[in-house]
Amino acid sequence: MTTEPSVRGDPTSLPTTEFAFPGPLRDRLVAAILDGSKTATTGVLAEYEHDADPLPEVGSFAAVIDSDEVRVAVIETIDIRVTRLADVDLAHAVDEGEGFSTVAEWRADHEKFWHSAEMRAAMADNRFTVDDDTLLVLERFRLVTDLRPR
Repeated sequence: MTTEPSVRGDPTSLPTTEFAFPGPLRDRLVAAILDGSKTATTGVLAEYEHDADPLPEVGSFAAVIDSDEVRVAVIETIDIRVTRLADVDLAHAVDEGEGFSTVAEWRADHEKFWHSAEMRAAMADNRFTVDDDTLLVLERFRLVTDLRPR
């Protein structure tokens, strides 16, 4: 892939983005980004608020880091939607590149993650939970550059 004009130069100057927590899940998600099968992701709006992180903006670039915190790719955000958990559609679930064939599968997998001890620790709330009305940040992105050594 070629580098876009706005990200030419040093990709270490870009903000980083993480998918899940370091470990096997992050490794699978990063691999799916690098092979092009993952073009969407979902975050809980409350996590952005808790961390005082701004939402990604359409047209923004970020460096994807792997479990070793190595920058392995550059992605560009191409769409952002804030919606209720109950309103996530199948197209988004499929575009997450994790093999989901129904929204119910996607939701069960994501609820397991969002209700995990790691997520609850990250939210500083050992009872953190989601429901139909939980607001989510649905992001679509495209792979701009694979930063791995050739």
